[in-house]
Amino acid sequence: QVQLVESGGGLVQAGGSLRLSCAASGSITNINVMGWYRQAPGKQRELVAAITSGGITNYADSVKGRFTISRDNAKNTVYLQMNSLKSEDTSVYYCHVRWGVLRNSWGQGTQVTVSS
Repeated sequence: QVQLVESGGGLVQAGGSLRLSCAASGSITNINVMGWYRQAPGKQRELVAAITSGGITNYADSVKGRFTISRDNAKNTVYLQMNSLKSEDTSVYYCHVRWGVLRNSWGQGTQVTVSS
């Protein structure tokens, strides 16, 4: 069984910062990509940022220059540093891990609310 435990969401004023963390545990091996998605009410889930085991990153255009993704391979943990937050960043953020042979796991989601 694979568990993804997220933390770090909350309420912040526009222009502020938050840091999300996601730790993977259980029967998970050969983690390839770790990333963050978000889904606002009435909208599709979208990729925010992802990082490969080799450190290659990919960001949504809307967060480039403001968000930074990083990972600690020894701890099977991925982080998302979010700066200069905007009201449109308000969403539920989900951790995603691709591991093994094309296996995917999702976290339970953490709410990020940015007040203007």
